Amino acid sequence: MQILTIIIAALLSENYVLVKFLGICPFMGVSKRINAAVGMGMAVTFVMVIASFVCYFVNALLLLLELEYMQTVAFILVIASVVQLLEMFLKKKVRSLYNALGVYLPLITTNCTVLAVVLANAQKGYNLGLSLVNAAASGLGFALAIVLFASLRERVDKAESPECFKGY
Repeated sequence: MQILTIIIAALLSENYVLVKFLGICPFMGVSKRINAAVGMGMAVTFVMVIASFVCYFVNALLLLLELEYMQTVAFILVIASVVQLLEMFLKKKVRSLYNALGVYLPLITTNCTVLAVVLANAQKGYNLGLSLVNAAASGLGFALAIVLFASLRERVDKAESPECFKGY
């Protein structure tokens, strides 16, 4: 039951983009086309899950060493490393997605939704399994929001509008 509650909350009632307004920069920049939006949503989801996995163990180590005050810095370093690895992979294997995401791919490093998820996992005291569920559901919530917004923007771009409104 707790897993279902986490999933529904992360997708809908506690969606980081729609409710908490976090991660808006890549959200606005990549939501012009549905293909790019899906790619960014999946990239953010991947980074959230991997970062949550690694940060769970980093947090446990910091707690053992009584260095809780270094938690945010350590989490940012983990997130930056994961994003760098993802960027290198996409550049080598999925060049079209790498080009579509452009400058917004490295911005996942500073995407506050990723940091918010790993910090929430630590603050709520989630075990590894619940941390991964929360990260995956939060990433899918981000993906849902960005794809919905991209489809709306595409539809508005293709819609017939009066001449006086064109260009705005």
